[in-house]
Amino acid sequence: MFNRKFISIAITIAGTLAFLTLSSSVLAQNAESAEAAGYKGADRQQHLIDGGKKEGEVMIYTSIQPTDFSEVKAAFEKKYGVKVKVWRSSSENILQRAVAEGRAQRYDVDAIETSGPELESLHREKMLQEVKSPYLDDLIAQAIPPHHEWAGTRLDVFTFAYNTKLVKQEELPKTYEDLLDPKWKGRLGIEANDSDWFASVVGELGEAKGVKLFRDIVATNGVSVRKGHSLLMNMVASGEVPMALDIYNYKAEQLKQQGIPVDWFTINPAVAAPQAIGVLRHAPHPNAAVLFFDFMLTDGQAILQTHNFVMTSKKMATDLNAMPLKFVDSKVVLDENKKWDKLFDEIFTKQSK
Repeated sequence: MFNRKFISIAITIAGTLAFLTLSSSVLAQNAESAEAAGYKGADRQQHLIDGGKKEGEVMIYTSIQPTDFSEVKAAFEKKYGVKVKVWRSSSENILQRAVAEGRAQRYDVDAIETSGPELESLHREKMLQEVKSPYLDDLIAQAIPPHHEWAGTRLDVFTFAYNTKLVKQEELPKTYEDLLDPKWKGRLGIEANDSDWFASVVGELGEAKGVKLFRDIVATNGVSVRKGHSLLMNMVASGEVPMALDIYNYKAEQLKQQGIPVDWFTINPAVAAPQAIGVLRHAPHPNAAVLFFDFMLTDGQAILQTHNFVMTSKKMATDLNAMPLKFVDSKVVLDENKKWDKLFDEIFTKQSK
């Protein structure tokens, strides 16, 4: 009896000590991340470089395609001598993994570069650390949320894309109402998961009017629903879908520059979805994480602009970031997603022709 009681007490004490040790480690990690993110001394840059080199590496979760991110990775490693480890997936998978790891107190990731709504979810989970970066002043105002725990690095601007062999420039619609014209019957396509784009367009048109308009467009001319922007863009290029309503502009521009018969245009205001970066509150390599955060607001802007992305830095002027833009509202995406997913499914997916 005594031995069993003694063993039980020992196990309890060991568990308590292990918990206290883990909690102490987590608190120390949190303090290190806050110190690096909040440092504003005159030697800030060198302070981060020295700290980043000691840490030796930085772990990034990103949604950027490998062909686009590889140049960013190589440039950062060359400039700072800090190895970049990458895990790439969809924004939804990144959010799920980060939240699961955070709740399990497994802190592997340093910074996340993905869509704004997913980073806003991480803010709500209290997983992000505000970075006092001097380069935030270079960004357009819409790129920085009030809490400053993430920063928009680039914009996915939703544009129409069309096959120039099948659609003449003079017949392009100037308003969404123009899509009611019977000439568009069997010629339109849309991406299967763009309820955020849909909510933004309908919000601009007026909800009742916008919902009715899209119901009428689908009833009159049909809309082909395809999963994945790359797939939909390729179908435009092949001519299977003559015109798509919601293609990321950089995908269309990349193919256009390759000599493929496609082009793109917008009906203003164009809808823009921010892609952003945030540093984790428990980043295991906090100096390298903040250094990478700064890099994405500076050198990374110039690099990704050469890949036809629309950047958020005011120093990276393009025709697109100079035109009227309506930004996807992260609050609407997070708090009203069931409503807009249901409407999108009812109007487009279930009626797809």
